[in-house]
Amino acid sequence: MAFFTGQYHSKLPHTETSIFAVMSRLAQEYGAVNLSQGFPDFPIDPGLIDRVNHYMKLGFNQYAPMQGVPALRQAIVQKIELTYGVIYDWNDEVNITAGATQALNTVISTFIRQNDEVIIFEPAYDSYAPSVRASGGIVVKYAMHAPDFSIDWKVIAGLINDKTRMIIINSPHNPTGSLLREEDMRQLDSLTDGTDIIILSDEVYEHLIFDGQKHISACTLPGLQSRSFIVGSFGKTFHATGWKMGFVIAPANLLAEFRKLHQFVVFTCNTPIQYAIADFLNEPEHYLKLPGFYQAKRDFFLDGIAGSGFEVIPSYGTYFQLLSYRKISDLPEMTFAQWLVEKHGVAAIPLSPFYEDRRDQQLLRFCFAKEEKTLQKATEILCKI
Repeated sequence: MAFFTGQYHSKLPHTETSIFAVMSRLAQEYGAVNLSQGFPDFPIDPGLIDRVNHYMKLGFNQYAPMQGVPALRQAIVQKIELTYGVIYDWNDEVNITAGATQALNTVISTFIRQNDEVIIFEPAYDSYAPSVRASGGIVVKYAMHAPDFSIDWKVIAGLINDKTRMIIINSPHNPTGSLLREEDMRQLDSLTDGTDIIILSDEVYEHLIFDGQKHISACTLPGLQSRSFIVGSFGKTFHATGWKMGFVIAPANLLAEFRKLHQFVVFTCNTPIQYAIADFLNEPEHYLKLPGFYQAKRDFFLDGIAGSGFEVIPSYGTYFQLLSYRKISDLPEMTFAQWLVEKHGVAAIPLSPFYEDRRDQQLLRFCFAKEEKTLQKATEILCKI
C-alpha cells in the first residue's frame, strides 16, 4: 500500500523566484520609482480599448478558434510582408498565444526531449533555461560579454553536436538592448544548414529599434525561415503587457507539431482582444511609429543622467537601458540594486540573474517605458548618488 508522504520531486529544484518579482516587491515595499519590471506606466491607446469594447458588445465573447481568429492571423501575415517582405500562410503558419512566454515554453516543450541540448546566449531572459530543463533538456550556455555583447560564432560552432536540438536567440535583446546584425544571422544560417536544429527566435521587441538600426528577423533568410519559430508580443507592441497576447509563426510542418501541445496548454486566447488588435494591425502607423516614440524616451532618460556617475552601455532596441555603476561602488549587483531601492528609492534589475553563474559586471537594467515625469523623478535621484 502506498502512503502519502508529502514529499515531491521538483522538476526545477534550483529555480528561485523571478528577479522581476523580487525587485517589484521591493519597489512597492519602499515606495520606489519602479524602473525594474518591463511594463509601461502610461495608458494604452484609447482607440484600442474602444475596439475591445466594440467587439465585446457585438457578442464576440466565446471561444476563438484554437489557432486564433482568422482576422488577426491575416493581419499578422500582412504586417510581416510589409515589414520584412516575407510571405507566410495565415492559416497554417501563424498561431495566437497567451503571451510570448507561453509561446516560448510551448515550442520548447513540443520539441525538447530527454538529454536534447539547447544553446542559449547569456545574459538570457529567465524563462528559457527553466523551460528547457522542465522538458528534460540540457542547457548549453554561451556567455556574451559587456560592453557590446557580441557573439564569437566559431565558439558556437564548437558547441554544436549531434545532440543539439535547438538554438534560442533574442533580438532586440532583453536585457542588454543589443542587436543581432545581418552577419550574425548569416553565420547562424550557415552553422545550422543541413541540420535538424530548430531556431527559436524571440523577437518580441521587433518594432523597438533606435538610431536608424535595422531588425534582422530570422524569417528574412530562407534557410533560417525553414527551421525557425518566431515569437512576437502584442503586449510589447501596444503597451498592454497585462493582456498576455502574443503570436508564433513557423513553417507549417513545425507549427502543426506546436498546435498539438498548444491546444492542451491554453487551447485559445481572449476573443474580443484578438479582433481589436487585428483592427489596429491593419493600420501600420500603430507599430511603425514605435521606434521614434521609444527612442525619445530613451534619450530623455539618458539626458537626465548625463551628469551622474553612471556609465551608459549603448541600447539599440527594446525599452531597456544598461548602466554601469563601477565608478560609484564596488558592491555586487544584487546588493547595489537593493541598496538603490532601500536608500534612494529607485528600482532596477541587476544583470547577474540573467547568467546562470551569477557573474557580476556591475551593471543594472533600467526600464524607460515610462512617462516623462516618472523618468525625471528617477534621473534626479540617480544624479545625486
